[in-house]
Amino acid sequence: MSFQEIQNLFPSQDGSPERREEILSLISKLLSNIDDMKDVNRSVLGTGSERDHNFYKHIIDAEAIPQQGKGLEAVISTLSDLAQSHPYQTKNYLTNVIPLASIPGILGSLTTSLLNANGIWDIYSPGAAEAEVRAIAAMSKVVGYNPEISWGYTTWGGQGAVFTGLRLAIAKQFPKAKEEGIPNNLYCFASEGAHYSLLKSCEATGIGSNHLVVVKTKKDHSMDTDDLLKKMREVVEKGGIPVYVVATTGTTDSFGIDNVKLVKMVTQYISKTYNLKPIHVHADSALGGFYAMFNHYDFVTNPLEFEPEVLNALHTIRERLQHISLADSVCFDFHKLGQCPYATSLFLLKNGKDFSLVDLDESDTPYMGNRGYGSYHTSYTLECSRAASSIAIVASLEAFGMEGYQRLLANYVRINLAFRKKIMERLPYVAITNNLNPGPVSTFRFYPNKAEWDTELNGKATSAHVERNNVWNNQIFELLGAHREEVFFGDTKKVCKVNVADSADMLPIYSCKFFSVSPYTQKEHVDFFIAYLEEKVQSLYEENQSFSKAVV
Repeated sequence: MSFQEIQNLFPSQDGSPERREEILSLISKLLSNIDDMKDVNRSVLGTGSERDHNFYKHIIDAEAIPQQGKGLEAVISTLSDLAQSHPYQTKNYLTNVIPLASIPGILGSLTTSLLNANGIWDIYSPGAAEAEVRAIAAMSKVVGYNPEISWGYTTWGGQGAVFTGLRLAIAKQFPKAKEEGIPNNLYCFASEGAHYSLLKSCEATGIGSNHLVVVKTKKDHSMDTDDLLKKMREVVEKGGIPVYVVATTGTTDSFGIDNVKLVKMVTQYISKTYNLKPIHVHADSALGGFYAMFNHYDFVTNPLEFEPEVLNALHTIRERLQHISLADSVCFDFHKLGQCPYATSLFLLKNGKDFSLVDLDESDTPYMGNRGYGSYHTSYTLECSRAASSIAIVASLEAFGMEGYQRLLANYVRINLAFRKKIMERLPYVAITNNLNPGPVSTFRFYPNKAEWDTELNGKATSAHVERNNVWNNQIFELLGAHREEVFFGDTKKVCKVNVADSADMLPIYSCKFFSVSPYTQKEHVDFFIAYLEEKVQSLYEENQSFSKAVV
């Protein structure tokens, strides 16, 4: 390969129309190849393939860097092959919240790649800095933060936001912890429905996973703040120091929304009663926070003319999210309901000055940020190099607007309401296990004969009965998973925990998930999904008659 050929692997430095056409031609070819794999009646691109251990072993044995470059046409062929069997968000894509990236989001990410923007300093990426400030200001206003005081940055995901919240929580209590290390008696709190990112954060900060206190949830899957108060008291009275509470405002499985106002009141009571410094409350709003876009919607005049059942559901969500501004920090995963490519997460801090607690000294970054030029240096982030995902966020906010997002989010609720109504009418052996939570997700549990969810939820079922029902649902998981190319449902082995009649231990509940995340899934498709489930489960009944009789 000549050096001229190497130069041709890069975009031009002079705006060459010929080079631009070459790049556009390659992009067009890639898009055409992916489009050729699409099938509106399937949830994967092309033909699906199971990938067992031998599949990856073969790759490990065979892969090596080629001695000579293969050329861009060959690269397009490789990229197209990698797209083969990849999940794709057609109307039949109903699993966890991995959305179809929107065109504005894709264009924003493409811009980031073309600029190769590093968001750490505005000298390196003025566009990234400007977009980040715009995103921070816009979403602060959605939350109800004062944009003159709040601050934030884009990070690698909801995990990054939870982790940063914990760093700040520790620094608020112990300003010298970043130099001297942390005490061994710090504790964090989250509900049993919270995301496992806090568990990982406790490990990474050195607090230790044993110092994460799990709080019970109520029947609507929100945090039981009475249990939170009880467990925080116990921690303090045994010599521990509560530093961090994660209130989940839209859990991944059941869309449970913790009452941020009550959580904040509990932490303030504990701080005042035991003479402690303020306890940091982080609202993990990575998923559900987008519904805060309805916090200022006029539910009386209903300008977008939502039908009554959808309007009522949105109002219920608004009532649960209206106090999100009381949290010390929040986050938004735009690669979830923001419809952006991965990874585009925004962390917001109510009091932006608190970032100084985890900032580096100017002398620690001698090659950037301490010059007379440039005024945006994010030395307080855990990341050094930061992808400028803020550009994709701004592109999406501008393209959708408030009303566009409201219509999209409302449609997810509309479809789930229709799904719940239809499945309860058609399948008497199914129960909705998050029926108190309107939102974009429905969790539903199968029974061999008739629905017994009320018995399980109220702690009247035996442990053997709950476990047998879990086994039955797990078989359904495996069956639906094996046919995910047709319709891609989700599932979970702990949508919640329940008490049982014959044991002091609580048991997890297995449930399937109907997660509406595709703009192409519409209300009229629900009948097909119900019939599909009925057909698959009936086939399992026929194959497992002895099992179903034993459970009954």
